[in-house]
Amino acid sequence: MIGPAISVSQLKKAYKKNTVLTGVDFTVENGTIFALLGSNGAGKTTIINILTTLIKADGGNAIVGSFDVDKYPNKVREHISLTGQFAAVDDILTARENLELIGDLRHVDDSQQTAVDLLMKFNLTDAADRRIATFSGGMRRRLDIAMSLIGSPAIIFLDEPTNGLDPQARNETWQTIRTLAKNGTTVFLTTQYLEEADELADIIAVLHHGRIIAQGTASELKKLVPSGLVRFTFGDEQKLVTAIGVLENDYAITDRDDLTITVATGGSVTQIAELFISLRDAKLEPTDFFQQSPTLDDVFFKLTSTATEEK
Repeated sequence: MIGPAISVSQLKKAYKKNTVLTGVDFTVENGTIFALLGSNGAGKTTIINILTTLIKADGGNAIVGSFDVDKYPNKVREHISLTGQFAAVDDILTARENLELIGDLRHVDDSQQTAVDLLMKFNLTDAADRRIATFSGGMRRRLDIAMSLIGSPAIIFLDEPTNGLDPQARNETWQTIRTLAKNGTTVFLTTQYLEEADELADIIAVLHHGRIIAQGTASELKKLVPSGLVRFTFGDEQKLVTAIGVLENDYAITDRDDLTITVATGGSVTQIAELFISLRDAKLEPTDFFQQSPTLDDVFFKLTSTATEEK
């Protein structure tokens, strides 16, 4: 495939008076995992629907697999596969029958052997002849992704693939996604779970109010929020309020939860030491504390709150 797997420029979409996308730009390189983060209603599924030719954009350009999605939708479909938020499997059929059915529909050379290979690849061989109604959530999702790979698509779109799954099933799905990328498949992933993006993605983009407000690796995005975060827990509300009064003139209080506050310092040993000295001088002793590294949650909340304030 020549050029990036996906290239999007100034993508726009509105439904009647509801503007969803106001000018989205990003690029996805071949063989990478790209995660699109955003809250409910941010437009993540709309972007996937445009890129997979299910709906048309109102403006902008989108190239998928080297083909313009508006001019050559059939060519785009030859290179992609889509797995939606809910597993699209037939509960009455067995895992093997589901795979063979999709193989026949996609006109693969040997749908039976393709099914055998995918059952083995996704660790479903022992359950091959069980009806899907008996499968766990994780097994259903693995089968759904396996079905998406029939025909060897170069790009697979996963729209919130772990939505509603328990932690074990989520971890199983994560491993499946890692394996896809390791084998050269480009993965476009939408998710609300910041931990998921942190675990999987090579590049993360944050979608808010119809536009991309930041993108980069997880490490790059974490540099956008203050380092040297220290969380303090106090024994009662009065001590907490007093501590805030002591610290807020010199430090940013980035979070407050029950009897715990998070304080941002510059991250140096001297700055963190001065923080404790300020509390000591005020005769305030926390019941607990720890230094916290920035997370994608911190990044997301900072970026979206700042973008909302600027709007």
